[in-house]
Amino acid sequence: MIAHLLSKAAVPVGVVGIILLLIVPVPAPLLDVLIVANIAFALLILLTAMFVTKPLDFSVFPSLLLVATLFRLGLNVASTRLILSEAHAGQVIAAFGQITISGSLVIGAVIFLILAVIQFVVVTKGAERVAEVGARFTLDAMPGKQMAIDADLNAGLITDDQARSRRAEVAAESDFYGAMDGASKFVKGDAIAGIVILVINFAGGIVIGMTMHGLAVDEAIETYSLLTIGDGLVTQIPALLMAVSTGMIVTRENADSELGRAAGRQLLQSRNALIITAVAALGMGLIPGMPFLAFAAVGVGLLFAASRVKAGADRAAADEALVEAERAHEAASVERPDDLMDRMRVHALEISLAPDIVDLAAGGQGDLLARVKALRRKIALDVGTLMPPVRTRDNIELPAETYAILVAGVEAGRGLVPRGHMLALGTGLDAVPGTSVTDPVFGLEGKWVRTEMSHAADLAGATVIDRASVIITHLSDIVHAHAARLLSLEDVRQLTEHLKQSNPAAVDELTPALVPLAVVQRVLAGLLAERVAINDLGRIFEALALRAKTTTEIPSLVEAARTALGPAVAARFARDGRLRVVMFDAGLEQQMLEGLRHVEGRTQIVLSPEATMQLLEGVRRTVAAVDAAGAEPVLVCAPSLRAAVRTLTAGQAGGMPILSYDEAAIGGFATDVVGVVRLEQNALTAP
Repeated sequence: MIAHLLSKAAVPVGVVGIILLLIVPVPAPLLDVLIVANIAFALLILLTAMFVTKPLDFSVFPSLLLVATLFRLGLNVASTRLILSEAHAGQVIAAFGQITISGSLVIGAVIFLILAVIQFVVVTKGAERVAEVGARFTLDAMPGKQMAIDADLNAGLITDDQARSRRAEVAAESDFYGAMDGASKFVKGDAIAGIVILVINFAGGIVIGMTMHGLAVDEAIETYSLLTIGDGLVTQIPALLMAVSTGMIVTRENADSELGRAAGRQLLQSRNALIITAVAALGMGLIPGMPFLAFAAVGVGLLFAASRVKAGADRAAADEALVEAERAHEAASVERPDDLMDRMRVHALEISLAPDIVDLAAGGQGDLLARVKALRRKIALDVGTLMPPVRTRDNIELPAETYAILVAGVEAGRGLVPRGHMLALGTGLDAVPGTSVTDPVFGLEGKWVRTEMSHAADLAGATVIDRASVIITHLSDIVHAHAARLLSLEDVRQLTEHLKQSNPAAVDELTPALVPLAVVQRVLAGLLAERVAINDLGRIFEALALRAKTTTEIPSLVEAARTALGPAVAARFARDGRLRVVMFDAGLEQQMLEGLRHVEGRTQIVLSPEATMQLLEGVRRTVAAVDAAGAEPVLVCAPSLRAAVRTLTAGQAGGMPILSYDEAAIGGFATDVVGVVRLEQNALTAP
């Protein structure tokens, strides 16, 4: 309890003490202790900045920077008061002055000016610029990062809690870099204040020493120059450490290890670079007049490091060869009949990977199999169907870095996922090196960039996606598009048994009393083919039980189920509580109703060839016009026409949803008519 109270009160009490430094005189022994504490505090912050793995692990740094700056200014005021009043400011300042001057005032002044230039011109200026750019790029990249989080959440790759955590991290990162942008101004102001205080101490000390203490000019210059330079050093050294800490924090990117380990691993990754550098060092040592031993020591050290890198590479190659030998031995072993039959079986879903990208299915952070499991859960919650197990295997017939997704043994899509790369989607990637590509799902332009360049693409405002997420997003799109084919009779049996536990009356009323389970499977597949979720299975069974008493035709049963799900169907396309609809002209719709025919359990619209062509052309023009206006409408028609209109206009509607009047009205949404299809040259009229 006492330690907790002390930790809470330490910072407020410290800030109050700093304020007192600006007002109350401080004795020289206490000033020595505070100066030593200031140097130790600055060194602690620098080492902490070096050992954190990502900037947000040291999120309190901007506030500490302000406190440290205020502390140094307080010490400046206290030391200046002692220097001008007593011509003495403690042993620490005197020792620093003696060591720096080394018997020569000119040498001491030059060394101090060099330190001031290093801090103000190099470190402080650079840190300020990096903080400013980092804050701007982080703010610009926020929308892309939020979209990436939403995409992962929609694909089932992360949970709601993980999404909230990642959104909070993105917001915290933006706040941190914004705070660093402002805190870097404190560092710059502190450097300027140190130089001004130096001039005040030197000039004011000489005047006071001559007028008040009766010192000669040379004595005053010697005394106050020593104190001034010592005071400047005990201030500039912690300020330089804080400036370096600021630059180190704002230039760090999120990594999996601290700075020292990451730098060592990356600098020693190329054996050729080490050998060439060693040879260059030895060659420079042979130049006449050069100290050969110094260059030889550096060259031998680099050659030793290169040998260690080669030994590590040889061990990795040996381990990989051993793994390959074990795989070859397993492949050469005699397969059992059950294994052969399993290979013969056509799987509902399959992901084939080129041999050079099978690492995606080998486990680890980007494990493809774990992502597939999360996607199955997401599909079940969103669509209401059981996604079949996904078989993942390698395929030597695929080109390098290629994957293929198969549905029932037939390829439904493929793409590229280069090793060591990530997909960056967005604009502003011209300056980022990489291979241009078009996203296979959304058709967005992007680039495959190397993993080490992903931070640059992120700063450019792009959305960066790893390889496993690219495959999972493609798989999710294919599963939604082929959900009707993937729904098996066994899946329907499992869904029915699960529904029977909570709603046995609906199940007993429908099957097998009125229709067999195979008919239910075809009805559910019909709903999935039109992207209608079947998770409200109880309402679907109740609607089918009512309609099946009069007809068992599949289209009629599908329409009955859609009507029962009308509010949910219409809600998918409503925006701000309103539906934007495209309608058929009343006369045209009457002609279509008169031409409606029932053929082999299906409905179709029979018109003259000219009228049919005009109808299709009118739909095409209307869809093009409303798409150009960005209205995102739905096409509505009479309930008896809906299925026939969908079949007739499938190639012209451009994926526009087709609802019946009942479905559009039952949800209680207001409607805005944005287009009317007519049998005229101009197919679009203003509502």
